[in-house]
Amino acid sequence: MKKFSTQVLGLALSLLLGAPAVAQPLELAKDAPERYVVVRGDTLWGISGKFLQKPWRWPEIWQLNREQIRDPHWIYPGDVVYLDSSGGTPRLRLARSVASGSSEASADRAEAATERVERAQPRVRQEALPKAAIPTIDGQAIAPFLNRPLVVDEQGLQGHPRIVATQDGRVYLGRGEIAYVRGIPAAEPGTRWHVYRPARALLDPDTRKPIAWETQFVGSARLERAGDPATVRIESVTEEIGPGDRLMPAERNEIVNYVPSPPAAQVSGRIVAVHRGVAQAGRNSVVALSAGAGQGVSVGNVLAISERSRVVRDQDTREMIGLPGEPIGHLLVFRVFDKIAYGLIMTSSRDVSVGDDVANP
Repeated sequence: MKKFSTQVLGLALSLLLGAPAVAQPLELAKDAPERYVVVRGDTLWGISGKFLQKPWRWPEIWQLNREQIRDPHWIYPGDVVYLDSSGGTPRLRLARSVASGSSEASADRAEAATERVERAQPRVRQEALPKAAIPTIDGQAIAPFLNRPLVVDEQGLQGHPRIVATQDGRVYLGRGEIAYVRGIPAAEPGTRWHVYRPARALLDPDTRKPIAWETQFVGSARLERAGDPATVRIESVTEEIGPGDRLMPAERNEIVNYVPSPPAAQVSGRIVAVHRGVAQAGRNSVVALSAGAGQGVSVGNVLAISERSRVVRDQDTREMIGLPGEPIGHLLVFRVFDKIAYGLIMTSSRDVSVGDDVANP
C-alpha cells in the first residue's frame, strides 16, 4: 500500500474543540487497510485504530467539524470506511449504500458502493436509519458509573435512608427479596431507588491521606409500602445487599457522546483505584484518577498512562538513580468530579497498576 507523508491535521480541530494544538502529524498504523467494512459491535475508536497508531485522534483523520463530532449517529454496520489520499493528506471517508433493505448491508453491496462513490450524486436515503449506530466506545464497561453518585463528601451517605432489616432476618438479599428501610421520605409506591455500600476513602498514593470518598453501587430497589420503616423490594443486585447499605433516588441514564481530545491544561495525576477493588487493570477496565475538574480534566479527555518511575542503586557507583516510567497505554475520561475523575482504559501494553501515572498524551 502506498505510504503517505502526513502533515499536521490537528491544529484547526484542536482550536475548534478548545484544546491545545497537536504538534505531531498523524501516524498511520502499520498495514493500515485501504478500506474496512463496518460490522455490528465496532466502535469509532476501534475502527480508527485500524488506520491510526493513535486511535484517540480519530476526529482529525475524519476531518469532522464540531456538530458532526457531537452527533454519534453517522456510521452504521454495512458502511465502508476507506482511506483517501487524493488530497495529499490521508483522511477517512465513508461510502454508504442508499438502496432499501436490511440495515446491515452485505460486503458485496458495500464494495459496489465504494467503487462508485467518486461519481455518485447526492441522494436521499430511503430506509429508516437503524438504531445500532456505531458508538465512540463500548459503553457497557462504564454503564454502572453513569449518573450514579460515586464521589461524596466526608460524611458519605450518613444522612440517606438505610436498610435496617432484611426479609426473614437474612444476612444478604437477592433479587426479588424484601428489605426494610428507615428514612425514606413520603413517596408513592413504585418509586425506584439505588442502593450503595457506605463510602470508602480514596487515598493519595504518596501521602496516604483521603482525597475523596467513593460509594459502591450494589443494586436497585422499588418502594412497595411507605412508612417507618418502609418496605422495598430488591430489583437488581451487583453485590450482596444487607443492613447498613444506603439508598438514593434513582436517576435516569444520560447518553453522552464522548469526543476524544487532549486536556486543555497540563494534567498530572495517579491511578488511585481500580473498579472491583483489584490492584491491576487492563483494557476496558475502569479506574479512578487523582486529577479532576480542579486540574482542568474534562469528559472526553484522553490521558496517557505510564508506569511509575522507580529508584534503583547503581551497583558500580552505589548511586541511587531514577528510572523513567515507560508508557503503558491510554484511557478516556468519562466522568469528572472536583478532585477525582473516572476513566476507561482503551489501550494497554501490560497490566495497569494502582499508583501508575497519568498525564497529557
